[in-house]
Amino acid sequence: MSIALHWFRTDLRVTDNPGLSAAQSSGLPVVALYIATPGQWQAHDDAPVKLDFWRRNLLALESVLKAHGIPLLCLQVNSWRDIPARMEQLLPLLKVAELHCNAEYPLNERKRDEAVASVCQRFGVLMQQHLDQVLIEPASLLNKSMQPYKVFTPYARAVRELLPVTLPVLGINVQVSPQLPALPLVKTVAALTFADTNKKWEAMWPAGEPHAQQRLGVFCQQRIADYKLQRDFPAIDGTSTISPYLNAGVISVRQCWQSAQAWQDGAGVFTWQNELLWHDFYKYIMWHYPHVCLHKPWKLDVGHVPWRHDHSEFQQWCEGRTGIPLIDAAMQQLLQTGWMHNRLRMVVAMFLTKQLLIDWRWGERWFMQHLIDGDFAANNGGWQWSASTGTDAVPYFRIFNPVTQSQRFDEAGAFIRAYLPELSGMDNRAVHAPGLLRPAAYPPPMIDLGFGRERALQAFKRSSGDI
Repeated sequence: MSIALHWFRTDLRVTDNPGLSAAQSSGLPVVALYIATPGQWQAHDDAPVKLDFWRRNLLALESVLKAHGIPLLCLQVNSWRDIPARMEQLLPLLKVAELHCNAEYPLNERKRDEAVASVCQRFGVLMQQHLDQVLIEPASLLNKSMQPYKVFTPYARAVRELLPVTLPVLGINVQVSPQLPALPLVKTVAALTFADTNKKWEAMWPAGEPHAQQRLGVFCQQRIADYKLQRDFPAIDGTSTISPYLNAGVISVRQCWQSAQAWQDGAGVFTWQNELLWHDFYKYIMWHYPHVCLHKPWKLDVGHVPWRHDHSEFQQWCEGRTGIPLIDAAMQQLLQTGWMHNRLRMVVAMFLTKQLLIDWRWGERWFMQHLIDGDFAANNGGWQWSASTGTDAVPYFRIFNPVTQSQRFDEAGAFIRAYLPELSGMDNRAVHAPGLLRPAAYPPPMIDLGFGRERALQAFKRSSGDI
């Protein structure tokens, strides 16, 4: 008997999964597939905390699929280049009539899927990719000049105008588990090679759809109304912290959007939904301008900014030893939790690229190597925004002062003290810039902020031909 195969990638859920739903709608018995690619993960700088999160969510998914009569087959190859050959073996063995998956947008993912599509064509297998990671298909959304949007606000307005009032959430049916042939290459999730596990991540970031949905529900009920007012204050629990689940596909962007719509209305809902649209916008940019996948700036004319490549200063930034308390506390949050508050991501990125004038690609890679929610499109877009090299980016002459940011968004120093206990004894004024009052355990500032700002301004002016 022929089957429909759903290939799981970054969509580790059964609820509201378009590819899985389409496979079930085929009328054929459904089998699920996951392909682990440790070499690819390493090449893409996926963080150990992120890989551990994937592993735990795959285990949860395996259990849920089993309860619905859907076997999950797991393969392991080194990289995406090895997947087409493995598919050539697998498709005829399983008698696959249809292969379903949810579309992904970075360049390497697109090349992988094009190669698999060629294999499917040779074997007469219908391959369908489904809209999942974004609310509107990137290829279908153009401005009045029939060009891709380059600025977020008109893009967001266009998406809002096209979206229906309600977005249906897809369910899953129970089926009779199909009889499969012996497949010696197939593994269980537990047998796949992932990064070393760390028990603290389990408590901090529990796996599974119920946890994701509960986190989203609590946010919508308790905090979304005040999101616009509280989202910039890192000491306040004012954000959703849903990004790891959204990035791994444990919850869908449609579920997030619809939940916000259902619970409340107002400035908080609008602002949070805009953050979801930023998530989509960077995938949209990656689709229409694939050169950003090749370590190139979106603004190709700023490719000659004289970035510094000072390894010692970069290491101080990585370790949170800059002597600028808000920067160091933010970097400690990343190192200790695998996550960083969104405003602080902008502040630390701008410190690296504008104060230290260090290449944004170094910071982009460091974030990917440590973030549990490391999404290539969003991370690249965020870094290029801060470095003034990306689409709709901050102007090069707008440079955050981290001390001013600290005084404004962590006025009482609660966030700083939480991650820099050596500064716990400092008063609310000095904690932002300890100066001569700093304890011996805390380093002096690695740079004069005025000097760093002026150096960056001159470098960008020279690169743009303004001087």
